[in-house]
Amino acid sequence: MITWEPVSIGRTLMGSLGNNLYEGVNSSVESVTRPAHCDAISQQIRTFIQMRTNLKVVDNSGAKRVMCIQSLRGKKGARLGDMIIGSVKEAQPRGKVKKGEVVYGVVVRAAMKKGRNDGSEIQFDDNAIVLVNNKGELIGTRVFGPVPHELRKKKHLKILALAEHIV
Repeated sequence: MITWEPVSIGRTLMGSLGNNLYEGVNSSVESVTRPAHCDAISQQIRTFIQMRTNLKVVDNSGAKRVMCIQSLRGKKGARLGDMIIGSVKEAQPRGKVKKGEVVYGVVVRAAMKKGRNDGSEIQFDDNAIVLVNNKGELIGTRVFGPVPHELRKKKHLKILALAEHIV
């Protein structure tokens, strides 16, 4: 016998798929009903941000993609609001950071579910970071896309002040 259960799926639409970071961000939530036994097959296992994880850079520092070298949180990896050390893999031609540089970053979006105090869970479609220097000051001057309010607990108030959307 097949049992059906409702599943809520969150999805973030990032405007166009090109490199235009200045377009607006819309977010929507879908409610889908599927068989309970299909969940393990259709859903991807989402884990911590660990070594060799590729992350999207969502500020205007000049970097586009960063690969995680080390998580500064612990052995398992980084979650929302944690700092990582990464290597710039793709960068814009005249940006503040260049390809191959070793940079620090704060995780602002993670594909792994994070439980909140009110019982809800937050999960993003991608892994994204904002680049900071070794003192924790932002390199860029703008932050694109949604960021969670959990960054307030980790004392990243400047990121929240510059963010377009706080979820």
